Amino acid sequence: MSFEIPTDLTPELVPLSWLLGAWEGSGRLGEGSSESEHFEQRVTFTQNGLPYLQYTAESWLTDEQGTRLRPLSVETGFWALDRKLNDADGGPGLEPADIVPALKSAEEVEQLRNAEDGFDITATIVHPGGIAELYYGVIKGPQIQLSTDLVMRGQNSKEYTAATRLYGLVEGDLYWRWDVAADGQPLKAHASAILKKES
Repeated sequence: MSFEIPTDLTPELVPLSWLLGAWEGSGRLGEGSSESEHFEQRVTFTQNGLPYLQYTAESWLTDEQGTRLRPLSVETGFWALDRKLNDADGGPGLEPADIVPALKSAEEVEQLRNAEDGFDITATIVHPGGIAELYYGVIKGPQIQLSTDLVMRGQNSKEYTAATRLYGLVEGDLYWRWDVAADGQPLKAHASAILKKES
């Protein structure tokens, strides 16, 4: 599947550019067995010229025919190549970034390539209920592997200690799987789905 890289994309987002757009589809909770509940999901990855993608995923429980029963959850966050930030980058807070991006060319981005011929990435994802995840991982072509480095929980949040996520582009569809360690249990299958890109 071919895709067009936006002309206003900062160079360091090119490895992540295949994610851009809106994706919709369905999946199953848990192991995906015949007893597992069904859900529908809409995921968007957008960019605004800064060196990160904005991520939102909204999900609904459905019946076997795909009829929405009720909202399931919403999560939002930011995905980027993992690199040391410098004076050209924005933040903290509303401190503006330089008008010229920190990495100005494909050659500078290529210097970030890791030993596995991919790029190290980070994703920060926030959930309702006072939970935020900080993931580190690798993107190599149209494949992403993420593992939590930190799960932050509010004092009244449910117990949740770790997670991994896998994403892959297969014949133009976005496949993903999410494993979670919660309630005193080790990592186990939490959800998976297949999403099609909106045209």
